[in-house]
Amino acid sequence: MRWLEALVRAMRPHHWVKNVVVFAAPLFALAVDVGALLRVVGAFGAFSVTASAFYLINDVRDLEADRRHPVKQHRPIAAGRVSISVALGGGMGLLALGLAGSYLVAPWLFVAIGAYVILQTGYNLGLKEQPILDVMVIAGGFVLRALGGAAAAGVPVSGWFILCIGLLAFFLGVEKRKAELRALGDAEDTRSVLEAYSLSWLRRMESVVTASALMAYALWTLEGADTPWMLATLPFVAYAIFRYQYLSEQGAGEAPEKTLLTDVGLIVTVLAWAGCSLGILLAVR
Repeated sequence: MRWLEALVRAMRPHHWVKNVVVFAAPLFALAVDVGALLRVVGAFGAFSVTASAFYLINDVRDLEADRRHPVKQHRPIAAGRVSISVALGGGMGLLALGLAGSYLVAPWLFVAIGAYVILQTGYNLGLKEQPILDVMVIAGGFVLRALGGAAAAGVPVSGWFILCIGLLAFFLGVEKRKAELRALGDAEDTRSVLEAYSLSWLRRMESVVTASALMAYALWTLEGADTPWMLATLPFVAYAIFRYQYLSEQGAGEAPEKTLLTDVGLIVTVLAWAGCSLGILLAVR
């Protein structure tokens, strides 16, 4: 069973935490009836297997580069614990499962998954080596997840909501590139896109995106949410963003999903934000 365990590791199931974004729009709309909840769970599953498909395919494509990387050389495919044929076969199977499953859940979810597939294909074929565009593609993936969750639940979303998701995802992408650049140091660079970045440039981008994300969230609470009382949740968002910046400066940030799941300060802040948001929405309705 070792090869199966290695294949599951190569699928990176710990990255599925990124797909909880599909629950954002339904929860803010309080679309929590059993049918809507099951469809959103289906959307979570569709995005998860589709993302895992691209992890497998991308690891095959970057095989030689990963073997020269101080950390990525230990990935199952780069280390030779999963063969190329098994990885490609598993990737194509998961891709078909994600597309078929999304269509069964909701046609518009299928459209969102299809757009996600196109975006990830472009990313793997070269966009990930284009500075700025690489981070924009990452942010676009989160926006499509949010739209997919809304489509599965059948709830509308505002432009401010989508803007918030996109800017927050762009922020995480900038922090990830900053952490990767700092971690490599003088080591041999295996990502050509990092050669185009500098820490000073990324910090300037970070400042712009941080301010924009906070402003967009504030405007969403006032214009796009059901009640302006949602503005009371802004301090939680501000603290979470600045806490993440602090952790990034301490050396975290290269793996956002790990940082978000292991830092107690972030976990408590997210739970407090969710509880406050839910309490306000329930009180208003």
